[in-house]
Amino acid sequence: MSNQTINNQSLVIQLREQIEYPRAGVKSQVIFQDKVCQYTLFCLAATTEISEHTSTRNATIHVLEGKGILNLSGQDITLVPGVFILISANAPHALKAEENLTFLLTLSEKNTDK
Repeated sequence: MSNQTINNQSLVIQLREQIEYPRAGVKSQVIFQDKVCQYTLFCLAATTEISEHTSTRNATIHVLEGKGILNLSGQDITLVPGVFILISANAPHALKAEENLTFLLTLSEKNTDK
């Protein structure tokens, strides 16, 4: 299945067809973005680490393939297919891929109502 645009605003993508692991490090591909959200497919080679950082935006991680560990605010979370995580804006987090690892990262604007 190739990428399809429907009604100039909707998009259909088979994410598994987009997975491509680098020999080392991280390969990221922005799938779609608008004024409030960005959807990025991350493919990490085994043993790749992303050092602790924060983001001013809320984020979600949806694991598609592989295995890793996310340290979120000091707590280790096992990343395996099907795991979905919400990361609040400004929460410190780091990641290590134990195997080749793919996830969809969604960044969204922080809710300013609270």
